[in-house]
Amino acid sequence: NVNTEHGDFVFNADRLIRLVIEEALNVLPTCNKTVYTPKDLPYHGKAFLKGNCGVSVVRSGEAMEKSLRQCCRSIRIGKMLVRHEDEDLQKPAKVIYVKLPKDIAERNVLLMYPLMNSGGTIHRSIRELKKNAVPEDRITICTLFVTPNSVNTVLDDFPGVRILTTEVNDDCVLHFGERYFGTDK
Repeated sequence: NVNTEHGDFVFNADRLIRLVIEEALNVLPTCNKTVYTPKDLPYHGKAFLKGNCGVSVVRSGEAMEKSLRQCCRSIRIGKMLVRHEDEDLQKPAKVIYVKLPKDIAERNVLLMYPLMNSGGTIHRSIRELKKNAVPEDRITICTLFVTPNSVNTVLDDFPGVRILTTEVNDDCVLHFGERYFGTDK
């Protein structure tokens, strides 16, 4: 709703982000682990395998970092700034800045970006990850809203990636980061 107050927008966005992040964590590889309760009883559960990280696509992807940190306190998070020339979504996106963990090629990557309208930004981000030797099957896109076209654009070229979202709709809200961070006024 365009009339939603900033605080309500952030609250609801954070709830959706948390759901997507938690689902993304459910698809990461685990191993069996036994821990002992205070009464010295064994509890058999699961633990994440080492080698997971997040990569936020600046700026709106940074809104998703808080939820990832709340679930995985010490997880490494890389950053990538990808821009379209003059907001023209028809031109290819360009990578302006990249800071990734040195061993990213051995990690499972949660690629965080709330909106996939055309798919161009995520498409370029995946190309950058692949340039850094990250296999497609280790990339999970965490997003809130996607268009069918953006999903097709990404999966046509990168069929091994996984996309987790809350909604697929032809009408994708633009400028999420501006609304989320309160710079839309």
